[in-house]
Amino acid sequence: MLSYYGNRKNDMKILLLLIFFLLCSKDPLSGKSIQVPEDHKTIQIAINAADSGDVVEVAAGTYNERIALKPRITVRSVGKKEKGKLGLVRAERTIIDGGNEESHLPGVMMAEGATLDGFTVTRIGAYDAKRWDKHWAEQGENQSHDHIGKFGIPAIAIAGINCIIINNIVNHNGDTGIAIRGIEGKQCSPLVSGNICYRNMGGGIGSMQGSTAHIDNNICFENFYAGIGHNGASPLVTRNICYNNVRAGIGVSEFSNPLVRNNRCHGNRRAGIGIRTGTNTCPLIENNDCYNNEMAGIGAEDESAPIIRGNRCYRNKLAGIGCQNESSPLIVDNYCFENMAAGIGVDSAKPLLLRNRLERNKMAGIGIRGNSQARVIDNACIENRLVAVGIPDGSEVLLQNNKLVRTGGMPPIIAILGGSKVVLIKNTIRGGGVAGVLLEGKLNAIDNVIEGQNGGSGIMIRKDSKVILTANQISGYRNEVNDQGSSSIIRNNPRNE
Repeated sequence: MLSYYGNRKNDMKILLLLIFFLLCSKDPLSGKSIQVPEDHKTIQIAINAADSGDVVEVAAGTYNERIALKPRITVRSVGKKEKGKLGLVRAERTIIDGGNEESHLPGVMMAEGATLDGFTVTRIGAYDAKRWDKHWAEQGENQSHDHIGKFGIPAIAIAGINCIIINNIVNHNGDTGIAIRGIEGKQCSPLVSGNICYRNMGGGIGSMQGSTAHIDNNICFENFYAGIGHNGASPLVTRNICYNNVRAGIGVSEFSNPLVRNNRCHGNRRAGIGIRTGTNTCPLIENNDCYNNEMAGIGAEDESAPIIRGNRCYRNKLAGIGCQNESSPLIVDNYCFENMAAGIGVDSAKPLLLRNRLERNKMAGIGIRGNSQARVIDNACIENRLVAVGIPDGSEVLLQNNKLVRTGGMPPIIAILGGSKVVLIKNTIRGGGVAGVLLEGKLNAIDNVIEGQNGGSGIMIRKDSKVILTANQISGYRNEVNDQGSSSIIRNNPRNE
């Protein structure tokens, strides 16, 4: 018995000594450090000499080479976290320069489990300033779409692997800055974080072919296509800033289903966030700020079916949120204000608009046209310059439980024109103008509150319109209903005393 306990005591002493050794020794499980240019003159030679777990530390300077990493090594510039003009000082001073030469090789080819930390990667292929300026002036209208979604010859290439790309500056390259491509049967979920990508002749960051990266906290500006683009990929895209790109700040297309959350997209020549191409393109666009873009803050088209939720879209040259071309988005809990067109614009689309706030937009709060089919429920349209809701030409719309308010001005609060068909249920319609509702089409209005301020008509019905009015409360207008030659049916529509 004593021997048993004695052996256990010895075992415990050995174990404690081992733990002490591990705690006090300097990272005994880490690899070695290889210095460039002290140990090896080029980055690639140092990589070739490295083993799994090693760190290649690169001193400041310009390295005229293209490099291919090995699995599970780190290639890092020398220095700390000091901030420079754009990124970290060490990234600005440690440069991989491709010399503008054409090649089939990317500037940096990543490997499984490898890390690239803190470099400028530039002139990989030819940057074309004249071509960039031309397409900037044209807002990308005449760009070829053939290149979008193709891997090309990127500055930094990730193909079918997991890796880490952090703190790099990627600029003035002839193709995409950082390109991520999935490979069938392999996981491709790299972390791409803290990078600055600008003036690349592709996108700033491109995610394609089934990749599922985490693209976080990058800055992408003045790229030839989107700041961050997606083609057949479903990454997590968070906390990025995308501005002044020739196309969208963030572009989503071709069966991509990313989660796009907490990003800031402004000043782009097209939409802040643009979604297109196919019913299987179903991203979640959530809690982003999209402002001062040359087109919509967020745009959905080409049969796409995104969820657009909780975003703030303001001061864009067109709509805050726009959907067109048979798209069928769910647009919920967004705040769209001070846009040059509508807060939400719908053209030949089939959206559900739920609990959005549309305020002080230069045209309509909500504009619906082009034979759209829309359900508009629990929204607030407050003090938009023209109409709260405009439905000009042949759409079919349900408006239910909305608050529609505008003080002053001559236009109606709701304009239903061009033979549109509308069902109004339990809306509050309040304000000035020639009418609460102007109708040139078909209307079924049930249990609405319509309150005027400066004369006019509660409901103005133009010739050849068809109307069913049931249990509506109309007050504050000179005429509750002004029928100019319709085949109206007024049923159980009480007057306020």
